[in-house]
Amino acid sequence: MTHSPESFFFRIRTGTKAGLKKGWSGLIWLLKILVPISFLTALLVHFGIIYRLDFLLTPVMNWLSLPASAALVLIIGLFTGIYGTVAALSVMAFSMDHMILMAVFTLISHNLIQESIVQGNSGINPFVAAAFRLIMAFVVTFVCAKIIGVTPALEVVPVLDSLGARVPFLSMLQEWGVGTVKLCLQIFCIIMPLMVLLELAKIFNIIQMITRVFSPVVTLLGLDRSCGMLWLTAAVFGLAYGSAVIVEETRANEYDKEELIKLHLSIGVNHAMIEDPMLFLPLGIPLFWLWIPRLIAAVAVTYLFSALSRARRLYAKRACHKKIRNH
Repeated sequence: MTHSPESFFFRIRTGTKAGLKKGWSGLIWLLKILVPISFLTALLVHFGIIYRLDFLLTPVMNWLSLPASAALVLIIGLFTGIYGTVAALSVMAFSMDHMILMAVFTLISHNLIQESIVQGNSGINPFVAAAFRLIMAFVVTFVCAKIIGVTPALEVVPVLDSLGARVPFLSMLQEWGVGTVKLCLQIFCIIMPLMVLLELAKIFNIIQMITRVFSPVVTLLGLDRSCGMLWLTAAVFGLAYGSAVIVEETRANEYDKEELIKLHLSIGVNHAMIEDPMLFLPLGIPLFWLWIPRLIAAVAVTYLFSALSRARRLYAKRACHKKIRNH
């Protein structure tokens, strides 16, 4: 069955309008998080409050080769998501190596509560999902720090002028305002076209086509092909934006429990592969560190889980045979 040109262009218009509407709604939601967190962070930095927490945070942050003040950025990411992290990084003076490590940590563990609830409603214990993501965030960040060769971090210092005095409050406020507006415009230019493309992909059933094409990739990642749609949804839309599809799909279809757990471990580490990494691009973070570490970690997790599952089944089988022989 063919579609008329009128129908084709109608769907284009419909998808574009829906994408722009969702993009604008998402931007407003983003601003509600980004602006206040960015401003609060700027105040904490300007008045030096955050630097007084060294005695509490330095041990953990040193393990990750980060300054103690980085803990605020990581905590913001855990509870508010990527947007909050980007907002905090935009007003704090970190080196590129430190921003890379914080980006890696946050890409794995962001929005932990909400996304763990989504996973809990679609095949895995939410507490297990949250604990696993948090542990993997520490492990992957630690490994990346060793690969990059980041030395134990010196503390970030408050912004001072050329005479060594703290920058005046009004100057800080002006700099924060200009920087925040630029950041919002950059993110706007990323979110709007992305949401339009995603809506058009839905309308023209491109997602289903891509799922079939990506079946070999899903297998290569160590996952069962039956989980292809779930993996693609999480990879493209993320756990939060794709939550409705993921939850509905797992409820409407019967999946092998072990394969579903393996999928959730994988997408817990590596999801939202388009939007989330792109939000860090305005900060100048290299593409490699935004995509590759967590992808490698996700693949390693699935193969390790499969190996442990086979070992457990083999042990159970041998134990059963031994029990039968003893009788």
